[in-house]
Amino acid sequence: MKVSFRGRRIALSLLVAGASVGLIGAAQAQTKLEISVPWGPNEFHSLNAAAFAKRITEETKGQVQVFSRPGGELGVKANESVRAVAEGVVPMADLALFQNASRGPAMAVETLPFLVNDYEQLQVLHKSFRPLWESLLSKNNQKMLYVVPWPKQFFFTKKPVQTVDDLKGLKMRSLDKLTTDWINRLGMVPVQLTNLEILQALGSGMLEGVPTSAGTAVAQKYWDFMKFGYETNHIWASNVMTINMDTWKKLTPEQQQTIERVAREMEPGFWENSKRDHQVKVVELQKNGMNIQPMPRAVVDEMRRRTAALWEQYTKPMGDEAVKALGQYRSAIGK
Repeated sequence: MKVSFRGRRIALSLLVAGASVGLIGAAQAQTKLEISVPWGPNEFHSLNAAAFAKRITEETKGQVQVFSRPGGELGVKANESVRAVAEGVVPMADLALFQNASRGPAMAVETLPFLVNDYEQLQVLHKSFRPLWESLLSKNNQKMLYVVPWPKQFFFTKKPVQTVDDLKGLKMRSLDKLTTDWINRLGMVPVQLTNLEILQALGSGMLEGVPTSAGTAVAQKYWDFMKFGYETNHIWASNVMTINMDTWKKLTPEQQQTIERVAREMEPGFWENSKRDHQVKVVELQKNGMNIQPMPRAVVDEMRRRTAALWEQYTKPMGDEAVKALGQYRSAIGK
């Protein structure tokens, strides 16, 4: 049977239309997500987020394309990240729990002074508090995918410290009410300053010490003002990767399972990145003339004794679940 020229044109048109519909369908099946990252592009948390985004894109064969946007590129401040994800301003975020504690006070439990000695105890704390954090984030319309700590913490000072008495009268930078309370209990003088004010205060003598990480000390070149760094681990802080729940529900079950698996597989390596970042930054501080060492054990024990009352005082307002979780943690480590 012969097919007319007009018939062939109609058949070809139908074929092209069908192909176009297929292409449109494929395009519609592709999901693009951006991660709000307030940290600089070379910060190890930012590198973690970029690696996570790349792996998801690869594992889903491009069906879910994820892009990390460091340095606050998406316009979300660090302490507004939970709100931004909750309201769908951004679909995903790498955020510091303690900075977003206004959305759930238990997110700040790691900042209780001298509660956690090291990474091993921190893992125990996370085992007790992670379900509560997941619940708080769920109430804020988002899902936790992984959690990774910032590195160890130090007291950076202008003078050497060998006993608790050496801290008496030392003007130490404070962040908030809790920090002010434990600084006072250790006999120091709290000086509440923003990050931008620290260097000028150190230069003028208004400030004599800063409690922070080796990474911050390197970034701010504290060796120009202080010569001593004592590892104290007086507080910890962890970041979580979250995704907006409405966005999550639009993904297929297979895509959700893939993302959860990737997060689960990559989280241990991200913890190792935290430890490695600490080691690299300590070496850099030493190369620039800083005396870096552990705070004497007797000093840490005494500082813990003086500040331990703050644990329950600040945990009670976090709610019964937080009090219960703290009890589980303390029982597990014998504190």
